[in-house]
Amino acid sequence: MATYRRPGKVVARLMEMGTREDRALVFVMGAAFVMFIAQWPGLAREAHLAGTPLSISIGKAFVIVVFGLPLALYFVGFVTHWIARALGGKGTAFGSRLALFWAFLAMSPLLLFYGLVAGFVGPGTQAELVKLLCWLVFLWFWIAGLRTVHRADQTGQGV
Repeated sequence: MATYRRPGKVVARLMEMGTREDRALVFVMGAAFVMFIAQWPGLAREAHLAGTPLSISIGKAFVIVVFGLPLALYFVGFVTHWIARALGGKGTAFGSRLALFWAFLAMSPLLLFYGLVAGFVGPGTQAELVKLLCWLVFLWFWIAGLRTVHRADQTGQGV
């Protein structure tokens, strides 16, 4: 809940715990798994309306979200770090990844809400508004975390 009040302070506390790639990996994998679960209601709705087996849709979503998304987020984290450094940021690559992964994990309750809306209400204005809310909260958390990480090199280490 502290992230919803002051996301930068939470990322600063996480950075104070030291460079632990295992912690970052748990954050991104946990968030990906929550996102996978959040897709179930919408996938069930689509499968029911199309008359196709739900297991195929869930299997595809599992591979894409739980395996593909963390890899893509690692790449985004590195690119973000390079951009921040080019703009004068002082943080580490780990800090950039941690800010991204924590933002994704912290907004995961909203992803669950979006999944329920997509499953029970279906496509439409309500689902799009909740999706927009998810994106805005994610960007707020991520930008606040990046600002905190790149203000000063908090670990004393390089990339």
